[in-house]
Amino acid sequence: MANDGYNSSLCLPCVFSPKSRQYLASFAQDGRLRIWNTDSKILHQEYVPSAHLSATCTCIVWGPCRISKEGPRRKKRKSEAGHVEELADLLALGTVAGSIIIYSAVKGALHCTLDGGHNGGVNCVEWHPEDGLLYSGSDDSYIVEWDLQTSKTRGKWKADRASVTSLCVSPDGKLLLSAGQTIKMWDLKTKEVYRKFTGHSTAVTNLRFATTRPPDSNGLYFLSGAAHDRLISVWQVQEDGNDKNSVVSFTLTDDPKHIDLFTSNSKEEAVRLAVVCKDGQLHLFEHFLNGPCKKPLSPSCTVQVSGLEDNPVPVPLLAAALTADTRSLLLAYGSYLQPIMERLDVNTAERHVCLTRDVHTTLTLAMETTVSKVKTPVVNGKSKALVPGLPGHQAPVKAGLGSEKRKKGTGTKEMSIEERLGEIDLSLEKGGVKKTPSLQTDNFAVLLVQGLESKDVNILNDVFQTRKDNLINKTVSRLPIPAVLPLLEEITKRMQGHPYTAVLMVRWLKAVLMQHTSYLSSLPDLVSQLGVLYHMIESRVKIFYKLTKLHGKLYMLMTQVVAGDSGVKDVDHKAKLVYEDASSDEDKASGDEGLPDEDSDNWEEDEDREEETEDGIQS
Repeated sequence: MANDGYNSSLCLPCVFSPKSRQYLASFAQDGRLRIWNTDSKILHQEYVPSAHLSATCTCIVWGPCRISKEGPRRKKRKSEAGHVEELADLLALGTVAGSIIIYSAVKGALHCTLDGGHNGGVNCVEWHPEDGLLYSGSDDSYIVEWDLQTSKTRGKWKADRASVTSLCVSPDGKLLLSAGQTIKMWDLKTKEVYRKFTGHSTAVTNLRFATTRPPDSNGLYFLSGAAHDRLISVWQVQEDGNDKNSVVSFTLTDDPKHIDLFTSNSKEEAVRLAVVCKDGQLHLFEHFLNGPCKKPLSPSCTVQVSGLEDNPVPVPLLAAALTADTRSLLLAYGSYLQPIMERLDVNTAERHVCLTRDVHTTLTLAMETTVSKVKTPVVNGKSKALVPGLPGHQAPVKAGLGSEKRKKGTGTKEMSIEERLGEIDLSLEKGGVKKTPSLQTDNFAVLLVQGLESKDVNILNDVFQTRKDNLINKTVSRLPIPAVLPLLEEITKRMQGHPYTAVLMVRWLKAVLMQHTSYLSSLPDLVSQLGVLYHMIESRVKIFYKLTKLHGKLYMLMTQVVAGDSGVKDVDHKAKLVYEDASSDEDKASGDEGLPDEDSDNWEEDEDREEETEDGIQS
């Protein structure tokens, strides 16, 4: 029942401590680890990693509860002598730099740092239930086994061709599940593959064992959830090895972000499952795992939180935890910087439960100053400042004016913020002309994501005004996958406006369809989500054929009108020059001289002469 953080660029990790659920660990946008007390609802501890801007946290995992050997001790009473309390102590934080930070909640300080195991960012971390071992998966496709006593690697092996995005150790500590897109089950003694499963079409983000039975009894089940997949799949480890496909599926409204469950110890005990989706809703399931089920199962109850405004706005749920009482839940909702924690009883007989809360009045910042310690890193003059944003994104920071140290005792008046901003603007001007720095492609992608999240019209207008096809294609290709659908919705909205804006939006639409076709085709409800764009394109294509015919007719008519109005005059048919050849008549006259006239008299004399000659011959 250990909770794993969900690794995503837009979903930050937020997990409850195991067993007692006394603490909530969250990692906010400012790069700080905060631990909240769920009973008193106040901030218990805060920790700032030394490289919290360059090495962004990707996952948080609570270690198994253990007997605390460190920290302040008090003298126990006789009634407490036989009672030993196990506390949630260690936290493992994976980073994009490939290191793992181990933080002690009991000491309120850094326990150790695990380096040198991975060449890529750490995507997932999983604790061994007993042996004090830790397993991590990374983008370098390797699994590393860490020994916390020595803070060094104990083993390392290649798990997949692609990145390892999720891990899970069995309750008995003998098997390890790893997943990228395919799911593999490893024997931790031999480090060999025990079983392979089909997996998902996208990267698997959650793995959980649902039962505690041995694998050779056909009763071992585990479940998995993937990015951009609105299903939780349940897999059965069968003795004959015919277990490549899932046996049960649970339907969700969005990608699974946080999963908590109560495992089943026998066939007569149902598995209880709580899934927090990316859209901020909580889905509760209860099912007896006993073989395959053909139809996907719908949630028995859905919980959602909204505000008390005139137009209620949904409040996103960050994490949820089940308790021994089937009706009781522990929820965390609101902001990652200051989440609101609440224990409540939910009537699971209702299919949908909507909780209305006044979030603004509930937010009160309180902190245990006697217990918590804020760890601020020591920064020297040679350190490089990084701007928080997308993981790995770096931008130069210009030093402002007036960075010199002010001397003590001088009567100089401190400058106001308005005056400082004015001097910063003047420092950018050279020669009376203000230089406008050209935005790079990665800046365009960051601006576009920020504009889509905040719905800032000015930012979106600045990005959409570009006409360079190469810049548009590179910007769209660098967008994170969760930002594709909001971008398409914004393009659809703008294409319905002025025709000049529609011409610009067609280039962005073409780039999105060319760069993210595979992702869009995998969405089952693509037509319903993009119905407005689909019908708009279909109606305009129908009108285009009629407009083309009308354009042809108008063009032919206009050419005839222009030809009639050109003023062509009548042609003069009188020849301006006549040439006569006189030599031909003279030759004809000279050739006819001396020839007898061919009249009828000459023909008769010739006939008489021929008859006389014939008579003389006969005689």
